[in-house]
Amino acid sequence: MFLFRSYKGLSKEVWYLALITLINRAGSMVIPFLSIYLTGKMGFSLDQTGWMMSCFGLGSVAGSWLGGRLTDKSGPHRVMVLSLVLSGVCFILLQFVTGFWVFCLSIFILMSFVDAFRPALFVALNLFSNAGNKTRSSTLVRLAINLGFTLGPATGGFIISVWSYHGLFWVDGITSIAAGLALLQFLHPGKTHVRNPEVPAEKKSAYKDNSYRMFIFSLVLFGIVFFQYFSTVPLYYKQQQGLDEFHIGLLMAMNGFLVFLFEMPLVHTLERIGFSKLWIMCIGSLSLAISLLILNITAWKGVLIAGMCFMTLGEMLTFPFANTVAMEYSKRGNQGQYMAFYSLAFSISLIISHNAGMHAVELFDFENTWYILSSIALCGSYLLYRMDKKPDVL
Repeated sequence: MFLFRSYKGLSKEVWYLALITLINRAGSMVIPFLSIYLTGKMGFSLDQTGWMMSCFGLGSVAGSWLGGRLTDKSGPHRVMVLSLVLSGVCFILLQFVTGFWVFCLSIFILMSFVDAFRPALFVALNLFSNAGNKTRSSTLVRLAINLGFTLGPATGGFIISVWSYHGLFWVDGITSIAAGLALLQFLHPGKTHVRNPEVPAEKKSAYKDNSYRMFIFSLVLFGIVFFQYFSTVPLYYKQQQGLDEFHIGLLMAMNGFLVFLFEMPLVHTLERIGFSKLWIMCIGSLSLAISLLILNITAWKGVLIAGMCFMTLGEMLTFPFANTVAMEYSKRGNQGQYMAFYSLAFSISLIISHNAGMHAVELFDFENTWYILSSIALCGSYLLYRMDKKPDVL
């Protein structure tokens, strides 16, 4: 009963956004297997794969910046539709790309379209939520993402084992286009009701807001470690632990399943207790550090499940509350720009994360890489702790 109470009070528009995000994310099977596809199927080296994954991050930066600019000018609806449809087309075409430089450019263009969606989504969530349920609104959309991610990797691993990688590109593309068409149907501006039409008194630049920049930097550190679960960690599962793609998909799907079951009740409980959002995020970053440290304890495969559980806890404690903190900051200026800067934190993480992770493994091996990454997560946790002692917005 408590589980259902945590969903009460959310607007129908937020539910529509969650549904569209679920449709889109359910087909996102390519990205978790991209590093394995590039090194195995395409025959690229770890060094080349690291650089291509950096283009993944650069495209994310470009898309986040462009998405924020366009959202402030034309509203979130058009930006989200264009992002979904164009990224779907790019996913389909990516399977036909060969060659290192062409692949770098293709991944950059793809991610530019994909991540233009995020600032628009956050602004839409802010518009369709009230002050008392912003965290739960963003959590519901994250649940849709994670439910899709639960289905995606498991199904993707199955498709690879019985068909080929090309099937992943087709499914990813078709579902993205379908999500864009659903958005046209359910969230047309003439059919929606804005709950929170907040207009800032002055247009302060997000990039000159010192407190917000500190917050963004802490998220960059968190993201550098978190995104290893989409590049170096799957390689560790395959190369060091001997798992095949199907079992890697199941292990990663466990993360989405746990988030789907527990994140909303956890967020609702923490909101009722009244813990500081920054303090909760501090514990989340600490949990992420533990998730990699314990991989060095033993070679027993059961530790992989424990590591995934700690990572999932860190994710549940960090992302929902980070969304809300960013929304609160966005009241100071152009909301699209603030939310674009928030998205840029993870885009910058992508640029650093995959490339640095691949090179660290090549230079220092997996064990020492986990120690380095855990230290980075601990630094992010400390920054959030310090910010909690001097709250600027909350």
